[in-house]
Amino acid sequence: MVSLRGVSKVFPNGNLIFQDVNLEVRRGEFVFVTGVSGAGKSTLLRLLYGAEQATEGTVIVDQVCLFSSEGRRRPYRIPPRPLAMLRRRLGVVFQDYRLLANRTLAENVAFVLRAQGLSPAEIRRRIGPTLKMVGLTEKRDHFPHELSGGEQQRLSLARAIVNMPVLLLADEPTGNLDPENSLLVLQILERLNSFGVTVIMTSHDPYLVERAGHRVVRMEGGRLYDLR
Repeated sequence: MVSLRGVSKVFPNGNLIFQDVNLEVRRGEFVFVTGVSGAGKSTLLRLLYGAEQATEGTVIVDQVCLFSSEGRRRPYRIPPRPLAMLRRRLGVVFQDYRLLANRTLAENVAFVLRAQGLSPAEIRRRIGPTLKMVGLTEKRDHFPHELSGGEQQRLSLARAIVNMPVLLLADEPTGNLDPENSLLVLQILERLNSFGVTVIMTSHDPYLVERAGHRVVRMEGGRLYDLR
């Protein structure tokens, strides 16, 4: 599902984020990416959905090459159209939620599907089950500002999964939540994973990571290490 080979990332200001990173994630795996703030966890996820490009190495997601400098005079960079097609198969949960403040919960979820050109009937068919999965059915007509922080995160999660992704990238989805809501979000992600969705989640919560028992890799000192 995900293959990183010899990947390095240097920002334009010369700041080295990580180097020679290698990672293989099989279809259906659940992987935690841990590390201190600033270690490069979020940047790693951004490489996987094309928001950032590597400086060196090869990045492959769901058999699609996003970047490769191996054996090339000029690195290959995925063009916009294939990248857009790949993103339709991915779900991304952002740290800052990125909700539409003037739209109801149902409209927030529907917006994702409208952008992909789905029919109104198909959009209606998907909204109900998606909100049910994240426990927000009774609040479908509420607005984001009427929700708690935990509910807003679950709405963000609903937007990420309504397109039935093969890979879900969750960037610190529990970072701003209390333990109870953190556990609830984890349980939703684990349920998705049980359906075959590959999940890669960044976290700095050792309790949550230890409790879950999934594979763990750690970003530290510009390198990536397999811990479990």
